[in-house]
Amino acid sequence: MPPEVTLHPVQRPADDDALVDFISAHEYPFHMTTRPTADDVRSRIASGSFDAPEHAAYWVVADGRRVGVATLEDLEDDAPLFDLRLANDARGRGLGVPTLQALTREVFERFPAVNRFEGQTREDNIPMRRTFLRAGWVKEAHYRDGWPVAGGDPVASVAYAILRRDWETGKTTPVPWDDEPGPRGN
Repeated sequence: MPPEVTLHPVQRPADDDALVDFISAHEYPFHMTTRPTADDVRSRIASGSFDAPEHAAYWVVADGRRVGVATLEDLEDDAPLFDLRLANDARGRGLGVPTLQALTREVFERFPAVNRFEGQTREDNIPMRRTFLRAGWVKEAHYRDGWPVAGGDPVASVAYAILRRDWETGKTTPVPWDDEPGPRGN
């Protein structure tokens, strides 16, 4: 049985120090900034990266403890995105799917005008790519060299989404890849 995951809103400014401590304490190998400093996080807080109306931040809680931070982004658009940062010791414990399901539920229940919810990851982040699929999301794009890598060559960015109707029915609508017009192959 997968662990139960709940989302608890980050209370700003009361949780600012805890947010700084949590995010700067861990490494995120598949994020653009893999090891954010306390100053990096404070800068994000000051710029409004966790604040309404454009953002909403949540503590990801499992087994009675904070195991991650999830941020909904672009909430004033019709297709918001998310950022997920799990603690080092929380990865590989089966928390990805229930976390993504909880975020999806939050978006579609709290924001009735939203019809699609999107996410992206690097092509080499196989655990997250599997998480998207297991949570009922569909791969919609593969952007070659679309993800900058500090000190290295860019890698592809892979985009996934879930539609409100898929979430409501529990049925995944596949992307019709075979309807591309024009010549096939070389």
